[in-house]
Amino acid sequence: MSHWTDDLDADGGDPAELSVRPYTITQGRTAPSRDDLTLITIVTTVDPPPGRAAARGLQPEHLVILRQCRGSAAVAEVSAELNLPVSVTKILIDDLVARGQVTTRPPIAMAVGSESNMNLLRAVRDGLRRL
Repeated sequence: MSHWTDDLDADGGDPAELSVRPYTITQGRTAPSRDDLTLITIVTTVDPPPGRAAARGLQPEHLVILRQCRGSAAVAEVSAELNLPVSVTKILIDDLVARGQVTTRPPIAMAVGSESNMNLLRAVRDGLRRL
């Protein structure tokens, strides 16, 4: 898979170019229009309509998102795959939501008040503290 960083030379490339590309692919936007996209929001590609019209006006990164999210992926996973900041990834996902090409949802919610879920959360918390 080709990332925009693949074109950098061995010494890391031009730092100005690194900041220009995200600005370009987001058309200068610094935040998505929606505020419900978090690192763990699940993104799923909607079945595309027939033909190439669905790809018109999309950046290569949008197409990567559409391919990656055929089986659903979290925003953090998409960001890592794109090798882009999460803020840029959220803007790109927001573009696709507005076009009706992906859907988003929070992760499967835990049952409220479930003792087994609380025990699991405590065990995870305790394990993280030990790290």
